[in-house]
Amino acid sequence: MKKTLLSILAFAASFGTASAVDNNTVEIKFNGTSATISMASNISSYVSVSSGTSSHVVITQADGFAGINPTVDNEDGEIIHVLSGTSTNGSLTLYGSFKCVVELNGLTLTNPSGPAINIQNGKRIEVSAKKGTTNTLTDGANADYNGCLHVKGHTKLKGKGTLNIIGNSRHALYSKEYVEVKNLTLNITAAKKDGIHCKEYFLMESGTVVIKGVEDDAIQVELDGTTSTGTTTDHEDEDTGNFYMTGGTLTLSNYGGKAIKADGAISYSGGTRNFSTTDTETYAGISETVKNADSEAQYYDLSGRKLTGPKKGIVIMKRNGKTLKINHL
Repeated sequence: MKKTLLSILAFAASFGTASAVDNNTVEIKFNGTSATISMASNISSYVSVSSGTSSHVVITQADGFAGINPTVDNEDGEIIHVLSGTSTNGSLTLYGSFKCVVELNGLTLTNPSGPAINIQNGKRIEVSAKKGTTNTLTDGANADYNGCLHVKGHTKLKGKGTLNIIGNSRHALYSKEYVEVKNLTLNITAAKKDGIHCKEYFLMESGTVVIKGVEDDAIQVELDGTTSTGTTTDHEDEDTGNFYMTGGTLTLSNYGGKAIKADGAISYSGGTRNFSTTDTETYAGISETVKNADSEAQYYDLSGRKLTGPKKGIVIMKRNGKTLKINHL
C-alpha cells in the first residue's frame, strides 16, 4: 500500500522525523504542550485541524467524507485516529457526522479544564486500547461536559490493552447513547459522579472492568427517550435502559450510590461479578406522573444535576429514601 503524508509539526527537533501513515489514518502524538499530527493524503481534504500545534487538539471531519478507499482492514472506510504520547495539559476534540475509531497506543493525557477526550461525532465510536499498551485519561472541572471520556454517539470499548480513567469533574465515562465492552481492561479509579453513565443500554461481553472510588453509582444506564423499545435483535436501535452482562469480569467497590442503576432491567447471563448484585436499583419506566411539587423532595435532571425544584418533563425525584423517575406536569 502506498503511504502518503501530511504533517503538522511542533518543535520538529524534539520529535524527530515523522513516518508515513496508512490510508484513512490520523496519527496524533502528544508531547507536553504540543502535538504532532500526521494524516494520510487520501483523507487530507476531508479532515481539518484548527488547533495548530497545540496539545489541545481539535479535528473536524467534513460531512462530505462517507468512507473512501476502504482497505481489507478497514472495510467501512472509517477514519482511524491513533493517539500516543504524554501531556499534562492536553486534550482531543473530534467533530463529525460519521463513525470513527480512536485507537489508544500508549497515551497519558490530562486536561485540567475539561474532558481528556471529547468526541462529538453522533455515530458509532470505537475506542480501542492497543494490545500491550496502558493508557490513562484524566480530566478537570468543566460544567459543559459530562465525562473525562465524553462521547456523543454510541460507544464501543474494545482492544486487548488497558484504559485507565480518572474523573475529577463529573462522570469518568459518559456516553449519550449505548456502551458495549469487549476484551478491554478498563479501570476507573475516581469520579465525582458515576463511573460509567450511558443511555439506551449497557452490554459487557468480555474483558475486565474495575470501578472504584466513585462518589455516585458505579454504572448508571438511562433511557434515551421516555418509552422503551424493548430488547431488539442484536440490540439494533434498542432503547431500553437495560444492563446486560454476558461475559468478562466486573468488579465494583467503594462507590457512593448503587453498584448498578438502570431505567430498565438488569440481566446477567455469564461472566464473573465481584460486587453485591442486590445493591442495584431499577426503574420500571416512568414511576409517577406528578402535578404539584413536593416541597420535601429533591429533584435532579436526567444527567444527575440537582435542580432548585421540579421542572416540566421527566426528572428524578428523591423522597423518603426512595428515588423515582417522574413526569412532572
